[in-house]
Amino acid sequence: MIRVAVVDDEPLARAGVLARLRGEPDITVVGEFADGRELAALRRTSVDVAIVDIQMPGRDGLDALAAIPVAERPLAILLTAHEHFAVRAFELQAVDYLLKPIDDERFGEAIDRARRQLRGQTAAAAMQRFAIRVGTRLSFVDVDDVEWIEADGDYAVLHVRGQRHLLREPLHTLSRRLDPSRFVRVHRSAIVRVDQVEELRPRPNRDAVLRLRDGTALRASRTYIETLLAALHRVA
Repeated sequence: MIRVAVVDDEPLARAGVLARLRGEPDITVVGEFADGRELAALRRTSVDVAIVDIQMPGRDGLDALAAIPVAERPLAILLTAHEHFAVRAFELQAVDYLLKPIDDERFGEAIDRARRQLRGQTAAAAMQRFAIRVGTRLSFVDVDDVEWIEADGDYAVLHVRGQRHLLREPLHTLSRRLDPSRFVRVHRSAIVRVDQVEELRPRPNRDAVLRLRDGTALRASRTYIETLLAALHRVA
């Protein structure tokens, strides 16, 4: 079982996280707290993952995490209503960074990221090739050749050097099998390979427009933008 602590000073927000966790059969909640000072006392020996609101009275979530020695620090999934903490969050090696109000699908992805880290999965363990079925024929596409992926109903379309390959797998399950350091979801209907992003232009509604190296323009929604920015920061 994965031991999880929830740290948020807002009772309704805390209750929402706890309700989502009840749907995860391999997770047990070992504590809920309303103050960052209580978070600073948590250690990996008793908690595997801490789901933490950044802005809290007493001590904010980032300062409380920073006070825990790295070797003893639980994995952290950070929650916030604001966007400007992302870089510092990932400097603290946070698993994920979720904007409030929390999107259920994004929450599930964050929990899956934590699972993979706890199980010691690495980039080498992530999928290396896609199997593409065309009629009775099966062909293979290297993950390294895929520039971006879009949803097409219950299928996914791989974009490779101007060609499209239909994969019989929905985007939300595919995203959980990709190396998260290389592929990032930017929208409900799109995943990009991080090193293919040539330009990012913020929009007034806090979304952004991405331009990929091949000239493709994609929208990045605010739900996913902070994870993307952190990934771009890491490869810069």
